[in-house]
Amino acid sequence: MALMCGMLWRLLLVLVHVNRALVSWLRVRLRSWKGRMWERAVAALLLPVALAGFPDHQRKLNRNTGANANTLPGSGTSTHRSRCLSDGRSLEKLPVHIGLLVAEEEPSYSDIANLVVWCVAVGISYVSVYDNHGIFQKNNSRLLEEIERRQQKFLGGDGSKHNVEFLSNGTDKHHNVVSCRPTVKVLSPEDGKQSIVQAAQQLCRSVESKERSSKDISVTMLDILLRESKNIPDPELVVKFGSVNSTLGFLPWHIRLTEFISLPSHRNLSYEDLLGALQRYSACQQRLGQ
Repeated sequence: MALMCGMLWRLLLVLVHVNRALVSWLRVRLRSWKGRMWERAVAALLLPVALAGFPDHQRKLNRNTGANANTLPGSGTSTHRSRCLSDGRSLEKLPVHIGLLVAEEEPSYSDIANLVVWCVAVGISYVSVYDNHGIFQKNNSRLLEEIERRQQKFLGGDGSKHNVEFLSNGTDKHHNVVSCRPTVKVLSPEDGKQSIVQAAQQLCRSVESKERSSKDISVTMLDILLRESKNIPDPELVVKFGSVNSTLGFLPWHIRLTEFISLPSHRNLSYEDLLGALQRYSACQQRLGQ
């Protein structure tokens, strides 16, 4: 009898322990289930609000992204001018004179004006704009107005004006446009071949008038006369736009040592594209005939 009572007592203790363990497990599971249910309920309540607010946020983000994409060439803050100058100074070599050779039909005044202003902003002293048909030279006032607008937009209106000089059939017409005194020249094929003809005629007239002797007629003397008439250094770099593999008569006397870099088009060109061309020129090694 005593043995039976002992066994029954032990069985009751085991059942009590099992019951306690089961209750503890159920409590933990219940808390976890309630927590997940609460989180799901909160998420269900907040989801419509999040979905309703997301498009506005996305639109704002897109607007800010679009604004930042055009920040460098699009705004006239001193930060952008400083960046351009910093980019120019970071290059191992920067051309003193750069030529922009447009070998495409229907040139874009706004895109060329962008390039001119960016070249000036990085610290290039001379910029020559050239097309084979002389379109820019025939419409130089239109290009001048576009350069003024782009300068106002990109560099701001508080800077001093740069000196922009237009060449037309050997005659210089000076216009004050933009301030560090860089010079922009609009050229056509006549400014290359015709200049050589005029220099040769001047040399021949000086011999005829006894100012010089026939022994003075030389390539060196012709070179001196050509440089006196242009009064600008030879271009170290010419960026050619278009698929035509030709210089198209661009200053034939002045490009013996010029580096040519070709880009597919001048249309929709970005500041980074121009900077990439300048970096390529900076990295190239010119043997200078050695």
